Formats: sequence, C-alpha cells, structure tokens
Amino acid sequence: MRTVRQAPVWSLRQLLYFVTVAETGTITGAAELLVISPSSVAAAVEKLEHALGVQLCVRRKAHGITLTAAGQDLLGRARALLEEAEEVAEVGGGVGQAVGGNLTLGCYHTLAPTCLPPLLSTFAREHPRVRTTFTEADQDSLQDGLDRGELDVAVLYDMQVRAGTASLELFRTRPHVLLPAGHPLAGVAAVRLRDLAAEPFVLLDSPPSSQDAFSVFRQAGIEPQVRFRAGGLETVRALVGRGLGWSMLIQRPWSDRTYEGREVLVREIADPVPEVRVLLAWSRRTPPTRAARAFARTAPTVFTTTSTSTSTSHAAVDDDEGEHRVR
Repeated sequence: MRTVRQAPVWSLRQLLYFVTVAETGTITGAAELLVISPSSVAAAVEKLEHALGVQLCVRRKAHGITLTAAGQDLLGRARALLEEAEEVAEVGGGVGQAVGGNLTLGCYHTLAPTCLPPLLSTFAREHPRVRTTFTEADQDSLQDGLDRGELDVAVLYDMQVRAGTASLELFRTRPHVLLPAGHPLAGVAAVRLRDLAAEPFVLLDSPPSSQDAFSVFRQAGIEPQVRFRAGGLETVRALVGRGLGWSMLIQRPWSDRTYEGREVLVREIADPVPEVRVLLAWSRRTPPTRAARAFARTAPTVFTTTSTSTSTSHAAVDDDEGEHRVR
C-alpha cells in the first residue's frame, strides 16, 4: 500500500525568516532586510520552534541571537530547502531544466589563485543562471563552513578531511623544492632533501600544508632549519627569491618570478614523495542543492591529470584564451 506523504507543519516563509535571522544575527536586522516588522520575524521563528518542538536560537537583549545546536543543524538544511524551492519556482516560470539559484564555494587559500579562475569561468559559462560567491580560507575553516551549511562545496587538500565529508578528486600534484636563483644546486634536476637540511628553511605555515611538509621531512630523516614562517604562498616565494632560504611547496604558479620580479627555481624532489590529492568536498549532513550538484559535475572536467617527463603531475586547464596549467 502506497504511503501518503504528510504536509510539513512549518512553512518555507518561516524557514526564510529563520535563515535571515541567523545570517544577520538580530531580529531587527532580519526585519530590515526582509522589509517587514521585527514582531513578524520574531513570531515566525517562534512558530517554527513550536512546530519542530525545539529551541533554535537564544535571544539576548542588545546582543542579538545565538543559534542553539538544533538551530545550527537546521540552518544548512533550511538553506538547501530554500534553494530547492527557488529552483522549483524557476521551472514553473518556464526556465525548464536550466540550473539556477545560489552557490557558495570555498577554496583553500593557496589553491585559490590557480584553481578558482578556471572553475568559476567554466561553471559560469555552463550555468549562467547560478549566482556564485566564494571565500578563501584555511582547511579547518572550510570544513567548519561545510559543517554549518555556510558553504555548499569546497576545494581543499585530501589532508585531515573530517568524517561526514563527501568528496571527489579533481587532480593530483606533488611537492617540489623552491630555491633562489644562483643556488649551488641550481643545476640539479631533482634535489635530495638531506642536501638542503642544514640551510635556512622558509615554512608555509598554514595547516595542513605545514603538517604535510614535516611528514615528508620525517620520512626523509631530516629536520629543517626553519628561519621564517609565512602564512601566504607569495610571501614564501618572495623570501626565497631574496635568498633568505629554501622552501617546499605543493602549488606552483605559472610564473617562476616573485612579485619583485626575482627568479625562483623549481626543482623536483629526489626522495620518495607521495602525491597530494585535491578534492571537491561537501557535507553529507546537508543534501546538496541542484547548483552544487551541477558544480560537482563540472569541476572534474576542468582539470585533466597529465604527466611531464619528470613525472610531476599537473592539472591541465582549458580556458577561453588557450590552455593554461595549474601546477
């Protein structure tokens, strides 16, 4: 016997008001954004709480609202439902199967300069009705965003990925050594890490990249002499370009020149070094929106894994202006 589905006891309008309150942090702020009275917003949230039988937020006078654990759990689901409702409305308006709605994309900050441009341009070309925004952050912040439903998908490294995260592989790459021009090992195609162990090292101090670097060093049986710690990829490259040390990086910009125009030398690592997978990830806790599913179909097609004569994996990217490489 077929089961008859029951209509929910809450409304999409109540979900919209709740999400707006959560995003603005205050009842008043939500009311201003929705162009309705604060009392109407407060009443809708209270009715939603009553319908669900849980407290979603704590109201503190002069301090706005704070979501409870139940509120945090509902927020991502509510956003996904509102996205789906918007897509249903677009179909009803005659758009047919065109994908619309919003997509919030996160990207690990050192991957962003080389991965985001081809991803965003290709996806915009294939799905022009989707409104895409992005944020750059570290690995933990990206996974927090996925868990809270603030991000639909995120591009990150396959390092310390949390349980409850779904993913697909975009491409693979390998760490490389970065040397200043004129370094004594400049003529060597593949450098042994122990040959650099006594020299000053410039660390990209951004988890999980930093932990991965030290894991490689432990496998090679060396302890790097850390002279500087930098939070940004280009800062590391600039310090190496100035001759202040050597470094080991995963991402390689197209140009081997620093912002100052100084040359840096990229050399392969002779020691056994594992490949690093770059993933597109999303939370299993929140059903992906139609836009997120479309992005997951597009993203792998942007990157094509190839190999060079030195066995370094690169991600080839086809763009409007010809072929570029995310290395």
